[in-house]
This record gives sequence, structure tokens and C-alpha cells, in this order.
Amino acid sequence: MTENNRYEEFKISGDTLLTKVRELLHEGNVRRVFIKNDEGATLLEIPLTAGLAVTVITAAFSPVLVAVGAIAALLTQVTVGVERRDPGDDDSSGTDGVASDTD
Repeated sequence: MTENNRYEEFKISGDTLLTKVRELLHEGNVRRVFIKNDEGATLLEIPLTAGLAVTVITAAFSPVLVAVGAIAALLTQVTVGVERRDPGDDDSSGTDGVASDTD
């Protein structure tokens, strides 16, 4: 069972970083989120588990969101990298939101 993930990056201002990370946390196909500085060094990597409920995400990632807010306050421009699972590889459908641990 091979997973086809795709990776994308985009530059955003520090002001919109926290809002964008919150949006990404609520998407179902995001595997990891990377926050990088202008030199391309990864400042923070956020691994995500598929199938978490929105309330669990909010509670579980509160400390992470505080760290993202601190990074946003220090930097004017950041690069956000997003690793997504391709829709055709979604093997969690029909499992009531339970993530498979077969990676």
C-alpha cells in the first residue's frame, strides 16, 4: 500500500500565519505542516493524524498554536509547507474517523 503525498509551499505574512495554520489543521488531507524562515530553515514541523475531530484538534494543538503565534510575532514573512495526502489514497473513509496506524 503506497501513499502518494504531494507537497506545496507558499509565502505568507506573519500576520496571517496563525489563521492559515488553523485552517490547515481543520483540513482532512493534511499530513504535515512546516513553518520555515526566509533562509528555508524549518522552524516548526506539525505532524497531523488523519481523522481527528475538530474539538480534539483544537485541544491537542493549543500549545502548538501558541508556538505558531510566537513565530508569527517575530517574523514578517514565512514559508508554509504543506504535505497532503492525495484524495485517491484516503483509506480512512468508512472507518468512522479512526486513523490507521499502518504507515
